[in-house]
Amino acid sequence: MERKLFTALQGEQSERLNDALSKQGFRRSQNVLYRPSCAECSACLSARIDVKAFAASRSQRRVLKRNAHLSRRATSPWATEEQYALFRDYLDSRHATGGMADMDLFEFAAMVEETPIRSRLIEYADPDTKDDGRGGLRAVCLTDVLDDGLSMVYSFFDPDHEKASLGTFVILDHVRIAIEMNLPYVYLGYWVPGSPKMGYKAKFTGLEVFRNRRWQPLGDPEGYSADTDPLSVDPIAEQVARISLPDSRVVRR
Repeated sequence: MERKLFTALQGEQSERLNDALSKQGFRRSQNVLYRPSCAECSACLSARIDVKAFAASRSQRRVLKRNAHLSRRATSPWATEEQYALFRDYLDSRHATGGMADMDLFEFAAMVEETPIRSRLIEYADPDTKDDGRGGLRAVCLTDVLDDGLSMVYSFFDPDHEKASLGTFVILDHVRIAIEMNLPYVYLGYWVPGSPKMGYKAKFTGLEVFRNRRWQPLGDPEGYSADTDPLSVDPIAEQVARISLPDSRVVRR
């Protein structure tokens, strides 16, 4: 059974709390921070790219070239009908039976706009197709700006352009943005060993995972299958005790 540690993001310390817990494997969803804490599994690993250690592969350089005509626009986290139209096409094509499949426009707006921290919507558009009913949008990413990087909260893209590898392109462009902003990391969410849907994340050099309470290079993706052993999971009380909050030290037991 799935289980999570979570805490509310509210008050004047929201940004500092988000920065601190993101470094410890937590992710944001609207006004909540969470981290998987299943009783019998620790396969979900928070992943990030060390920008200095990243080098685009030959296929990734082709992806950048293939999408060089797209324009990038960073906006405040404010949902639009054009974004929702693209979001619906993406879900219907890629995640028709997932937990977000029934999200309406108002729920989508809540996902985008309910943020107590510094968030941006990064839009990628084709200037030659602005009359397609979606303003030429090809991809969108809700991104949090942390004190040590960019956190890609949720991204979606045009499923009709599969050959463009838009999901990979958005990650590659976030690496470029991080370099422009002198930020060391791009946080990608969770990576699950053996998951076909998560396998693309292991293709980025410089990938690190939060494992055994510290960030470490991914190494061989095949070496993580043993992490599903129940004995690899710390008791929930120990996990909570080891969380480091702003202006506090980690409690040791």
